[in-house]
Amino acid sequence: MAFHHYKAAGGVVIQQGIIDGLDAAQNYVLVLDRPGRNEVRLPKGHIDPGENPQETAVRETQEETGFVDLLVLADLGERQVEFDYRDKHYIRDEHYFLMKLTSPRRIKRPAQDEAQFRPRWSRLGEAAAALTYTAEQQVVAAAVEKYLSQGK
Repeated sequence: MAFHHYKAAGGVVIQQGIIDGLDAAQNYVLVLDRPGRNEVRLPKGHIDPGENPQETAVRETQEETGFVDLLVLADLGERQVEFDYRDKHYIRDEHYFLMKLTSPRRIKRPAQDEAQFRPRWSRLGEAAAALTYTAEQQVVAAAVEKYLSQGK
């Protein structure tokens, strides 16, 4: 089986009251439905040459969700995940950042991201369980703990 090791970065966006249609008294986590794979994921992607993990996390979150006015609140650290996909074994070093929106402004997403990902807001207490993979559930749990401890 082929082997592939790479670095990725992503964001956990936690928000209260800025998005139309959401209960202003509740906190929400932005997740991505990925119907083509029957998954619910966090926004993340490959770190491009010359980018640092935070730059990648912001760029990927913008591209995959369309929300562009993001503020990084905290570094959530790095984790390593391993998985098999299409006859390849992957090791991915994932670096996550806690973020919030500074406005609800959105841009048109790249066609590939538009086709793959459907952004949705999940209530803070339900977001981790909504995610497909344990590693991302753990990231959201850590993000929620950090968010609540900062009193944001």
